Amino acid sequence: MIRAHSVESVRAAEAAAMAQLPEGELMSRAALGLAEVAAARLADTDGTAVVGLIGAGDNGGDTLYAVAHLAEAGFAGAVVLVPASGREGVHAAGLAAAEAAGVMVHEAAGAAAAAAEVVAEADVVLDGIVGIGGRPGLRPDAARLVDSVDDDAWVIAVDLASGLDPAGEEGEDDAVWADETVTFGTPKPVHLLPAGEAATGRLTVVDIGIDVDDVPAAVERLTWDDVAGLWPVPGSGDDKYSRGVLGVVAGSEAYPGAAVLTTTSAAEAGVGMLRYVGTPTPVGLVHQAVPEAVVGDGRVQAWVVGPGLDTDADDSEARTQLDAARSALASDLPVVVDAGGLALVEGRREAPTVLTPHAGELARLLTRLEDGATDRDTDHDAAGSGAEVGVDDVKADPLRHARRLVALTGATVLLKGATTLVVTDGEPVRSQADAPPWLATAGAGDVLSGVIGALLAAGLTPHDAASLGAMVHGVTADRVSGGGPLRALAVAHGIRPTVRDLLARGRSAPS
Repeated sequence: MIRAHSVESVRAAEAAAMAQLPEGELMSRAALGLAEVAAARLADTDGTAVVGLIGAGDNGGDTLYAVAHLAEAGFAGAVVLVPASGREGVHAAGLAAAEAAGVMVHEAAGAAAAAAEVVAEADVVLDGIVGIGGRPGLRPDAARLVDSVDDDAWVIAVDLASGLDPAGEEGEDDAVWADETVTFGTPKPVHLLPAGEAATGRLTVVDIGIDVDDVPAAVERLTWDDVAGLWPVPGSGDDKYSRGVLGVVAGSEAYPGAAVLTTTSAAEAGVGMLRYVGTPTPVGLVHQAVPEAVVGDGRVQAWVVGPGLDTDADDSEARTQLDAARSALASDLPVVVDAGGLALVEGRREAPTVLTPHAGELARLLTRLEDGATDRDTDHDAAGSGAEVGVDDVKADPLRHARRLVALTGATVLLKGATTLVVTDGEPVRSQADAPPWLATAGAGDVLSGVIGALLAAGLTPHDAASLGAMVHGVTADRVSGGGPLRALAVAHGIRPTVRDLLARGRSAPS
């Protein structure tokens, strides 16, 4: 598992380490690790010239020492001091080390054009403008320097890309977009969250000897090696009931295929037994596609409610199906709520619940629920303003809006996207980015709901079921796609071999 820690936690861990080490040792370790990565990238591209963009403070110091190491190794090294005050605030010892190593020093203040020419000639650019103490956005003078970087240069952000919010909560277009980020000790939230992941590029973590093993993470990401420890594997004493019975209320006469996708993925995920409740057309399709499914209501351990559900239909079969959906939501059983089922969510649900909206569905759900909370004269300040929420609002700040929905419903919220967020009150945010862009296709969410439902029925917590389901769903899509188009049904059928291979990987890993 990848664990990212807040700025406050990192500073505390660094302070504890520095109290036990000689002065400057942490910076020395960071600079040496950064230099080794930069040297490898220069070698990869037959590059010879490295330029560091130097801001005030320790992040600039790391970069100065790294460029000094590279110059001593025979590379052409230069640094550009970004502060408008020139050398004021720049790490003095690091600057002295760079000059002693023969690094050319340029000041952007008063010589912006000349500094930009130096930057444009670099094969590798080290972005040391700001670090974890920075704020979102770049000053205009710094932005102009960044714009002068050659398109073919490899940009390495030092600790984080300058201009990003270290907490990863505020998006910012005016930031460095790095090819790689070299961070120290532990990832930071910005590296794993939608507001910063794209600008982070490849993430390389340099061990500098700080201890965060017992420090709660702010953000987590499951990896392939986590599957064996989380996926419910049956034992010799299990039967279909103990492995989990999943009820599915999905599909409709308008959207019959959703029932096939949801039940297929749940079956492929290894659920012990499936019960399906639907209208005549999807019932017939489920009979053909998933013959092991039992049609009709009955005892289950968890429900999936909503994929392809037509809440506007008013014939008798549709009303019966909607009654089953509402009954599931009113029960004390775990429920995954997706698509049409989200329209049936009225507020808090005490039983374990996973809501799986995309940005547009989250915006509509927040608007409706917050308006309802305002009408009931509840204390609304903690959840939101009660004003209409638009899809662009959610995309601009997905984590904050997901947290608003958690506060309103008490549910685990899985917000779908290129980086999928799983947010549960009292748990570290989970962030998964395993899927290819080809997964943005109709029916993909139905497949995801079936996988999560199977995991809930097997007894996983909503937080683990949602994040593990998202991870396996994304990995499966990547495997099935192979770099090209894919269908949701192919993803559903790919779940079983993906889980098999990931479990085998865990069994073969050294203990």
